[in-house]
Amino acid sequence: MAMDARARVQRKALLGDADASMVFETSKGVEVIPTFDNMGLRDDLLRGIYAYGFEKPSAIQQRAIGPILAKRDVIAQAQSGVGKTATFSISILQGLDIQTRETQALVLSPTRELAQQTQKVVLALGDYMNVQCHSCIGGTNVGEDIRKLDYGQHVVSGTPGRVFDMIRRGNLRTRSIKLLVLDEADEMLAKGFKEQIYDIYRHLPPATQVVLVSATLPHEVLEITTKFMTDPIRVLVKRDELTLEGIKQFFVAVEKEEWKFDTLCDLYDTLTITQAVIFVNTKRKVDWLTEKMREANFTVSSMHGEMDQKERDAIMKEFRGGESRVLITTDLWARGIDVQQVSLVINYDLPNNRENYIHRIGRSGRYGRKGVAINFVKSDDIRILRDIEQYYSTQIDEMPMNVSDLI
Repeated sequence: MAMDARARVQRKALLGDADASMVFETSKGVEVIPTFDNMGLRDDLLRGIYAYGFEKPSAIQQRAIGPILAKRDVIAQAQSGVGKTATFSISILQGLDIQTRETQALVLSPTRELAQQTQKVVLALGDYMNVQCHSCIGGTNVGEDIRKLDYGQHVVSGTPGRVFDMIRRGNLRTRSIKLLVLDEADEMLAKGFKEQIYDIYRHLPPATQVVLVSATLPHEVLEITTKFMTDPIRVLVKRDELTLEGIKQFFVAVEKEEWKFDTLCDLYDTLTITQAVIFVNTKRKVDWLTEKMREANFTVSSMHGEMDQKERDAIMKEFRGGESRVLITTDLWARGIDVQQVSLVINYDLPNNRENYIHRIGRSGRYGRKGVAINFVKSDDIRILRDIEQYYSTQIDEMPMNVSDLI
């Protein structure tokens, strides 16, 4: 589609005339490019990709990078841990004009940690390109954001609130933005960012290319695609392929809530063989369980959305560096945060929705590494567990005695 025609369609869509019966080209018709060398990437970017440790593109990278580089709007639907961040980061880097320091790509994420991780991936892959990439997130110094943006950033990775604030103040100039990425779009809409995303989109040039990344495509996401996207290509993995190969899933039957704590203490030595993430459903419970574990002389760290940004950064740094080995957290952590060594996830509470199950257990076994997920299940949770099994066409067995041998 010619650029001006595309711009007209996008403006029409924004004004509410979108044709809701959009036709997606699905991944069946998408060319599979088996190696990074065959993607026509610039040499300084290829060097960065190989230096980062990538050897062969993952399934989503083989299918989605090509259409993004061809300037098509793309919906990339795939589970955690398959390289979605690198998919859009490589595509962004390939399209940059490094000679100018105008912002040319904008990535929006639902959490600050995810926005910072995207920034790290862009900087690492673009290590030989002299790329400028800033993470623009809430909870940080506004003056620092303004200083960095005034200096000039090729790529901005941020959360919608702070990004829109910077656009409104005139510090984030949008005139040269060619590509907008909505990362974990389903989660972003669930967190209520819809209006801010619309506000940001209105400030972008008419012909901006849109890439939407999501593990699940609920109705709200499809609605956004009709408003923002032109003739998108959809690269998808089927739901029954979502349960990650290489992750063994188990459950432990606990009759009452109080028994979960003793079960966790019994498992503690197993947890610290590598690194483990323990998920609970509320911030208050994170604080309660952390305190209870420490009272029992177990070393744990914890993180949730009500902690201030400095504290969250320090905890992430410790956990990434391996100084803390057990992290207790909420679903804040379930999306996209990659710590290489995590090979065990414990669902102390089963997640409130089925989608988050896949994100949580995707913390372990990333990029085809092996992992173990253990679910604590009270008698009234059995129904939820069976529902998860059916939904993902998977099997969750009772935990064996020798679980530590599997990690």
